[in-house]
Amino acid sequence: MGKKQQSIKINFIMNALLSMSSFLFPLITFPYVCRTILPAGYGKTQFASSVIIYFVNFAQLGIPTYGIRACAKVRDDRKKLSKTVHEIFVIGFVTCIISYIAFFLSVAFVPKFRAEKTLFLLMSSSILFYTIGIEWLYKALEQYKYITVRSLIFKVIALGAMFLLVHTEEDYVIYGVISIFASSASNIMNFFYARHFIDIKPMGGYNYRQHLKSIFVFFAMSCATTIYVHLDSVMLGFMKTDEDVGYYNTAIKIKMILVSIVTSLGAVLLPRVSYYIKNKMQDEFERITKKALTFVVVFAMPLCLYFMLYATESVYFLSGIEYEKAIIPMIIIMGTLPIIGLTNIMGIQMLVPLEKEKYVLYSEVAGAIIDLIINVFLIPKMASAGAAIGTLVAEIVVWIVQYIALRDIVRPAYRMVPFFKVITGMVLGTAGSVWVKFLNFGNMKLELECFIKLAVSACLFFGIYLLVLLLLKEQLTTEITSGIWKKLFKRRGEEKIKTDD
Repeated sequence: MGKKQQSIKINFIMNALLSMSSFLFPLITFPYVCRTILPAGYGKTQFASSVIIYFVNFAQLGIPTYGIRACAKVRDDRKKLSKTVHEIFVIGFVTCIISYIAFFLSVAFVPKFRAEKTLFLLMSSSILFYTIGIEWLYKALEQYKYITVRSLIFKVIALGAMFLLVHTEEDYVIYGVISIFASSASNIMNFFYARHFIDIKPMGGYNYRQHLKSIFVFFAMSCATTIYVHLDSVMLGFMKTDEDVGYYNTAIKIKMILVSIVTSLGAVLLPRVSYYIKNKMQDEFERITKKALTFVVVFAMPLCLYFMLYATESVYFLSGIEYEKAIIPMIIIMGTLPIIGLTNIMGIQMLVPLEKEKYVLYSEVAGAIIDLIINVFLIPKMASAGAAIGTLVAEIVVWIVQYIALRDIVRPAYRMVPFFKVITGMVLGTAGSVWVKFLNFGNMKLELECFIKLAVSACLFFGIYLLVLLLLKEQLTTEITSGIWKKLFKRRGEEKIKTDD
């Protein structure tokens, strides 16, 4: 893989930090923002974001995923890499211009968009930022340390701006702009920093056509995913109220943070697995796939169960009693956590490197259609809870289609996943911690009471879960904990030697 091969563990940690920061930023500001701009203001920003992401999706085509695979294949040849990046970037920039034209027409002619024209126009800057960010190049080169550090710097700046500038219910526009700044403004640095890895000077002899077929397949995949991920908020905005959008997005906020942790491994494995496939390293491909599926089950299932049990405390602590209607949607939506983790591995890590992305497309189209149908029937009657049910069923459909496509390869991997050990740990963790829910703290402030319950119950639940897995000698858990202990003792030993000297 070249002399600059990065450690998968380091890449995973860096990408996990990057993904978590994308959601931790709104999570840190969430309690303050919810109480300041209230459900209606928060709902407006999330509705605008959900609409604009469709235009971002068109501008990006399927480039964010295709670009990683294409660049990873030529990463050791600077000339070929430079030419590939130039070709893909030009394609993306053309579609960015087309996307902006469509966006401006939509704002001009759709009353719901025109009513919040300033918010929509300012937040649309993300379309340009994502296009020039070429983050797919950095991921193909496994430059996760750079991506993470750069992103965290901008998020810290945005965090300060949030508390300095958002003070009243009318400041929801400022909140929307700061959210975009935090998530995508750092892409400007990517554009200029790229010269460290590629030649910027035009090279001539470009072949754009070679990329188009795969890009459009990935684009269709991305469209399908975007539809059923953001369709709920858009349909809620049109069919119900801004408050309902606010409740629903409150419910999925925690879920998205947890998903970012669970799917981080699949993201960093894509360039590595693409390399294994190209070089016919089948044993390495199968080994890394089995470990990835185990990782998802071991981490995602207990997170799913815990936040189902403590949905009430989580919602009250983060956003206050005004968001009580977010509790049921959160319980439902948490069921998607392990499913998304598994489909991320099967789709991004397995089907895409095997160049069978059409099956990912089929699965996501099926999920989008199911989500649309369920939303049409349930949102008018159940509002945000109906949208959550639609998402859960859609994710299950995606998993079923991908499993069928990969059944010959993935069935042996699933058989090696320690489901019994995981379920045993979850049951005992629940039994040892559920009593915390029923503690009575008298006249203590609600947010503080919920925080104490969450802190105590999390320590008990995950502590017992970890202990059970270690006692049952679950392999991945044992490897991770032993690795941490070795590093700790090694560091202490080095410090002791320095002290003795």
